[in-house]
Amino acid sequence: MTFVSTLLAGALFGLALAAPPGPMNAIIAEESVLRGWTAGFKTGLGAMSADVLFFVLALGGAVTFIRRLPTVQDLLFLVGGLLMLYFAVGAVRGASGQLRSSSRTESRGFSKAFVLSLSNPYQILFWLTAGIGLLTPGTIDVLSYANEAFAGLVVVETGSVALVVGLFVGVFGWIVGFPAALVAAESKIEAFAPVVAYGSAVVLAGFGLYFLGSVLLL
Repeated sequence: MTFVSTLLAGALFGLALAAPPGPMNAIIAEESVLRGWTAGFKTGLGAMSADVLFFVLALGGAVTFIRRLPTVQDLLFLVGGLLMLYFAVGAVRGASGQLRSSSRTESRGFSKAFVLSLSNPYQILFWLTAGIGLLTPGTIDVLSYANEAFAGLVVVETGSVALVVGLFVGVFGWIVGFPAALVAAESKIEAFAPVVAYGSAVVLAGFGLYFLGSVLLL
């Protein structure tokens, strides 16, 4: 039961990690509505590939090393902010092109998401904090925090293979389902694609300015 509960907890955690609005989902949304499900899915794979890389680096201790170097963290925030602004401009151009023509251009979503993920402050902060905690061997008795009578019913093993597999299964489920939902909505609303693309540009620009400001205004 511990293996199953750990696997399910990992999947739920991965889904919760991938689902909130942010720069990655903005790019996935843009690619999905402008170029179709395959482009959106490949974009999600780009972001997920970066998480796999961060996971490997965390195992090797590189993430812990970066945490001790505030200057490196600030540089990553700066680069990430600039990339978000750059991709925001691209999203606006893509939306404008969609309004002028119904043809779909070739997707660069995978490379965009992968490069941006490597300097995305949210993903970096996750692997610097919670990510390391997930890889540290231990146990979490989930329901015992709510009521001691439920102690031992749902036990999650941190640092286990089941937790890591579940985490990436949850992320994978999101990058499959999210583009599919967007494409389905687009088929019902003709003007949906440009609206989502412009919205993605706003999200990317907002996060880009926020992260640049967090470094430059200190």
